[in-house]
Amino acid sequence: MGCGVLVHSRHDAAGERITGVEGDPLHPANRGRLCSKGRTLAETARSLQGRALVPELRHRRQDPRRPADWAVALDSVADRLANIVERHGPDAVAFYLSGQLLTEDYYVFNKLAKGLLRTNNIDTNSRLCMSAAVTGYKLAFGADGPPTCYEDLEQAKTVLFAGSNAAWAHPVLFRRLEEARAKDPDVRWIVVDPRRTDTAAMADLHLLIQPGTDVALFNGMLHHLVWEGLLDQDFIDRHTTGFSELKRLLRDYTPRMAAEICGVPVEDLVTAAEWFGRSAASLSLYCMGLNQSVHGTDKNLALIHLHLATRQLGRPGAGPFSLTGQPNAMGGREVGGMATMLAAHREITDPAHRAEVEALWQLPQGSLPPQPGLAAVELFEAVRAGRIKAIWIACTNPAHSMPDLSPVREALQRAELVIVQEAFANIDTVPYADVLLPAATWGEKEGTVTNSERRISRVRAAVAPPGQARPDWWIAREVALRLEARLAAPGAAPLFAADTPAAIFAEHRALTVGRDLDIGGLDYAVLEQRGPQQWPFRAGAEQGDARRYADGVFATADGRARFHATPYRPVAEPTSARFPLRLLTGRLRDQWHGMSRTGRVPALYTHSPEPALRMHPEDAARRGLRAGELVRVSSKRGGLVLPLELSDEVGSGTVFAAMHWSGQHLSSGGINELSQPAVDARSRQPELKHAAVRVERAEFGWHLLAARRGDVLAMHAAVQPLLAACGYASVTLQPDVDPEAVEGSGWVVLRAAAAAAMPADWQAALENALGLAASVDTLEYRDARRGQLKRVAWRVAAGASRIDGLLWSDVRPGGEALLRTALAGEPWQGSRLAAFAALPEVARDAVVCVCRQVSESAIRAEVAAGADLPALKQRLGCGSVCGSCVPQLTRLVRQAASA
Repeated sequence: MGCGVLVHSRHDAAGERITGVEGDPLHPANRGRLCSKGRTLAETARSLQGRALVPELRHRRQDPRRPADWAVALDSVADRLANIVERHGPDAVAFYLSGQLLTEDYYVFNKLAKGLLRTNNIDTNSRLCMSAAVTGYKLAFGADGPPTCYEDLEQAKTVLFAGSNAAWAHPVLFRRLEEARAKDPDVRWIVVDPRRTDTAAMADLHLLIQPGTDVALFNGMLHHLVWEGLLDQDFIDRHTTGFSELKRLLRDYTPRMAAEICGVPVEDLVTAAEWFGRSAASLSLYCMGLNQSVHGTDKNLALIHLHLATRQLGRPGAGPFSLTGQPNAMGGREVGGMATMLAAHREITDPAHRAEVEALWQLPQGSLPPQPGLAAVELFEAVRAGRIKAIWIACTNPAHSMPDLSPVREALQRAELVIVQEAFANIDTVPYADVLLPAATWGEKEGTVTNSERRISRVRAAVAPPGQARPDWWIAREVALRLEARLAAPGAAPLFAADTPAAIFAEHRALTVGRDLDIGGLDYAVLEQRGPQQWPFRAGAEQGDARRYADGVFATADGRARFHATPYRPVAEPTSARFPLRLLTGRLRDQWHGMSRTGRVPALYTHSPEPALRMHPEDAARRGLRAGELVRVSSKRGGLVLPLELSDEVGSGTVFAAMHWSGQHLSSGGINELSQPAVDARSRQPELKHAAVRVERAEFGWHLLAARRGDVLAMHAAVQPLLAACGYASVTLQPDVDPEAVEGSGWVVLRAAAAAAMPADWQAALENALGLAASVDTLEYRDARRGQLKRVAWRVAAGASRIDGLLWSDVRPGGEALLRTALAGEPWQGSRLAAFAALPEVARDAVVCVCRQVSESAIRAEVAAGADLPALKQRLGCGSVCGSCVPQLTRLVRQAASA
């Protein structure tokens, strides 16, 4: 494999399978390091439970899908798409792709949509995470792509994190930043974030701004830099345009005014500006906190302005660095695989650019449509309105990840044809599929990816795809060949002659020559021999360019960078008397996206073991709410129920929920039931980060807790269909600590609530799914009058009784203490009947280090005994493997020192 991961595999009775992973010490991006998610990749691939393994079709929406062979499935897809194009035109078809596809996959899809069908309705989930950053780069510099590289992490003297909890979202890069600061104590970190994240806890200066006020902050900082004469005026005059117009706007953004808007001390704003402007090298790292906003483009531009005005770019340790949220969002942009761009950073609306692509693809002049296609939010709106009849979804889960989920589900239900190309059958979008095409996934694919620093890595398959799963490019090409035979003009040049990933890459390379991302000097042989390379990498070059714009010449027509007026505008949805709280969304440390992969690993749940809504303790007290109870959080668009978690990570008036939990783990579709579909006018990126909500106690008359040890993926699959019927339900996994546990064993934990006890058939289905029906191995207490059922399953191991499962229903929540005993694998002491007694409730002992499963209580005990971070690593092993827990360990040590 490429991308900094080495994969081990073997043949056994179950066939060829991946058995382990390790970091590649020769890869320049991670230097052999893996985060908690990367370390557990092999565990996600050990079972085929939940994998899509055979094509499935249905011809009527109300029918179940049935297995089909590939020839029938491909013929059916091509025939149905061709019929729709012939009846309604090419724009009645749309494609919705993913930043997890390989570049070669992306390329074939893009050529299929734009070159063959002649529609620009092809967008990706990168629209939800990166499009504001792309638009900001293009407006400021003339082209997409960070001007920085990972070496700048070690060379920066001031690091500004903006809307990025890098400690959790980019932990491998964060390790490099930590080491650089440890070597040079004069390095300063500034964190701009409305939450007190682990990244913020390690900052020298945390600007705890009001959500959405980033533009005001950056404008206020630039005002101060202008006032203090900390600009590089010569660079501005010779290499930029538009600064005088921006300077007039900045007059209104005095540090005091900006600080009042942001809700931060003016002294802190000035300090941030001084550190940034006077630093020998200032690097900014930013992510979804800037991008996922109706003003995301302005936020990106306002930050870039700080770099342009002080010439903090084009040299070591300096520059605006957008951190990508997916492994190949960059590669998708390179091939033009989005609705608003053409291949190799060309513009759809530019006739010369269209002509260049037409010539390279051997299309008749005027073939490519001149208008941009529909971006993600508008695309699904068009499906819902009936303007788009067919949508082909590959490697993404819009029924969970799109904003305002209810209309998205309605769109998928109304569509004439939904094609889902996916490796995992148990995601929220699959039930809407009329055609399910089983795709290869991590460890099974060949191609390339491009990371945040513009570095292209070769990806190799470690094992063959299981069942009938096939590579994404192969599936798209096979359908394209069938469509080409039916729709292409007689005598037209064949579009899909490239029949290997290497040949597809060669086509892509040819389109880049002479462009800003020129990779004319790269091919698979170079990547194999010399390892990952950065673009641009022109023909005849020995290596790519580490940094862009070092000469002050930008990718604009006149070679000058552009300043733009960026007035502060508030969030799309202000709070009100009815919706008085600001909802923020974000990531957990050990989960990724919709958890279709990381959600298969019990150990990755231990740091954040269940969904929750985080609220400041004072806000909860004013509402009479307590930690652990169920609350209903609602916006203008919908609502869902979550357990309440009290935390001073969020400020008063703000609540937070993680974006990962989907309908595979909840009775709802997750937090995007509430999110905001309004989009940035230029990037078309939606405001997923912020919505106005209210929070109320959720009253239920019946509660259930169930847990069972065994094959976690099989039990999860059996339980998941039962969730939606409940007023609230969540299903999560936990590791099996029994030293004799077999591979794939763990605990499934279900919590549910409803107005009244669920029907008998539902409860019977649950008992069957978890193997918790009454038997000789169970002990039961039942009180029908009170609606109580307490059942405990037992096993005997090493001469001692241990709990093997439990089912606990009552009018009030209960059984948590017994669950913790079960999960701990402790031998049961005394009579088994004592399990039905009221056990003392003990607060959950959070796991801080997932790699070594080290708890917070163990860490606090060592810290109280005088342990510092090195001592914790030595004595407990925490922080010594992937390092993802180091920020939290550091915070615990600091808290003890300041107590």
